[in-house]
Amino acid sequence: MPVRRVLALDPGRQKCGLAVLDAEAGLLARAVVSRSELLATLRDWCGRYQPDLLLLGRGTGSRELSQPLSELPVPLRRVPEPETTRWARRRYFMDHPPRGWRRLIPVSLQIPAVPVDDYAAWVIAEQFLAGLRVDEPLSEPPDETGCKMGKETGGREGN
Repeated sequence: MPVRRVLALDPGRQKCGLAVLDAEAGLLARAVVSRSELLATLRDWCGRYQPDLLLLGRGTGSRELSQPLSELPVPLRRVPEPETTRWARRRYFMDHPPRGWRRLIPVSLQIPAVPVDDYAAWVIAEQFLAGLRVDEPLSEPPDETGCKMGKETGGREGN
């Protein structure tokens, strides 16, 4: 049975990003939670959203989380997460474009007003469901439907 719904986790030392993505319905939920709230939130979301798979990014703090997460009722897969923070920042500024004088500053030089760990988890989930090799960076971040925007990724369109 193919994976249709994933719960992605972008780990960190103090906070983690979470996102639930369905292959057909798109993004169902996203949040940034503290490490102390993580397991309770994951248990709640596993019951509420019934994901087929839990994706754990191999970033900061992921090793410490592997054991507690393996006790959840959802299969766990550790996945690479190259450049997800960069794509998360881009997505944040697409959702929250700068206003006023900040429009004059390139967004690549701006820092988001809030943590973007949830956006990073969203990108991890999209890359997995799209079947992209996550060690190959995207030429453009996926949009909210999971499709790549703009440029092609080396002729691997639709992968």
